[in-house]
Amino acid sequence: MVVGTSGVTASDVLAVARDGARVELSAEAVAALAAAREIVDALAAKPEPVYGVSTGFGALATRHISQELRAQLQRNIVRSHAAGLGPRVEREVVRALMFLRLKTVCSGHTGVRPEVAQTMADVLNAGITPVVHEYGSLGCSGDLAPLSHCALTLMGEGEAEGPDGTVRPAGELLAEHGIAPVELREKEGLALLNGTDGMLGMLVMALADLDSLYKSADITAALSMEALLGTDKVLAPELHAIRPHPGQGASAANMLAVLKGSELTGHHQDDAPRVQDAYSVRCAPQVAGAGRDTMAHARLVAERELASAVDNPVVLPDGRVESNGNFHGAPVAYVLDFLAIAAADLASIAERRTDRLLDKNRSHGLPPFLADDAGVDSGLMIAQYTQAALVSEMKRLAVPASADSIPSSAMQEDHVSMGWSAARKLRTAVDNLTRVVAIELYAATRAIELREGLAPAPASQAAITAVRAAGVEGPGPDRFLAPDLAAADAFVRDGRLVAAVERVTGPLA
Repeated sequence: MVVGTSGVTASDVLAVARDGARVELSAEAVAALAAAREIVDALAAKPEPVYGVSTGFGALATRHISQELRAQLQRNIVRSHAAGLGPRVEREVVRALMFLRLKTVCSGHTGVRPEVAQTMADVLNAGITPVVHEYGSLGCSGDLAPLSHCALTLMGEGEAEGPDGTVRPAGELLAEHGIAPVELREKEGLALLNGTDGMLGMLVMALADLDSLYKSADITAALSMEALLGTDKVLAPELHAIRPHPGQGASAANMLAVLKGSELTGHHQDDAPRVQDAYSVRCAPQVAGAGRDTMAHARLVAERELASAVDNPVVLPDGRVESNGNFHGAPVAYVLDFLAIAAADLASIAERRTDRLLDKNRSHGLPPFLADDAGVDSGLMIAQYTQAALVSEMKRLAVPASADSIPSSAMQEDHVSMGWSAARKLRTAVDNLTRVVAIELYAATRAIELREGLAPAPASQAAITAVRAAGVEGPGPDRFLAPDLAAADAFVRDGRLVAAVERVTGPLA
């Protein structure tokens, strides 16, 4: 990944964070870094105080710092701000955080020297991952503690994980890879800490995961519709054209593609006549579609943020160094919360379909709990309990973090975004949604196989065949269920469900 002055893309972030792609600085970025540094050096030589260059920080910004103390000031801000606590943050999150900070540094608006930016790239390329902790960011003035732990590694201090997965002193790891620790100068410590990079990285990764998950949810909704002998007439394009939400139309089209050729749909007037399917079946495209449209808005915000240079103060093209509020995480925090709300609702409707499949009074002829010998066997009764517990937690996680604010820094930073917290809970919500969809898949495929004499759609059969090949067993007497559910979870999580169906349907929306 060549980092220039104009930002990066979501695919760049994913390549570096998840796939270990190497990072290089463009010649344009190196030139911009050098030009901005000249401006900072000129200001540092003047007697007038300039925030971040020759003053303290936050509530301590009124103190003018003398020349001989400025290097110590920059070291101290990193050391004092590396105050995180709690469990370690995942490696992919830290790599995204570091790469996105490098992106802003390379914009030429921070005043950081080219050699500091090169060291950031060298640490990423060496597979060295700073130890970053769960708690320490309020999502304003940047993801301060997380970014400080990364800056500490650049200084050769603190702890980091090596490419072999072992946590060791950062200085040892730098030395082993021939990387000299940086000696920070004016403004550089502050510039390494002051950004929305952690919450943005987690947003980018959540959007990538949700893109696959929403396709998976459309597939499992279609499988449940088949298993419940529902009607696919509600998926007709002309019905969705008169309420033209793009996501709704896409979800309906996906379900219709999966159900093409099914002998199971449309049996409303058979042994158990009904006029309409339940909301959880009939309104699946409306709910999933609203989530898709929420994702589209979140993706727009992410794209804008990926093109941004977030720091305070910033170096402007005309040579001014100006304080600003661009570090406030509100735009990112809001969409992180929106996505958690949408994910909780998608999980909720999937759980309601699963419960319907297991209830003999509402499943239109399926055995209770899809059990082999109900009473002797409990079937999938407790699988639904697990699903319900996951959904309940997701509803709690849907409570917005961005509606909260705790003043800090002696009331200088008196309104914060809590965007980091919004991102952390969204990661949990995405994990849980994967598990919920996997349980619906497990129940729906078993239910379809219990519908003897009626053939599922070719795409549905492809999903069933693939999930059975993945070690997820079909109908039969009770057995140890957790391994089956874990295998179904992995099958959804790594994209094999979508891949199996798309081999029949072609690409889903």
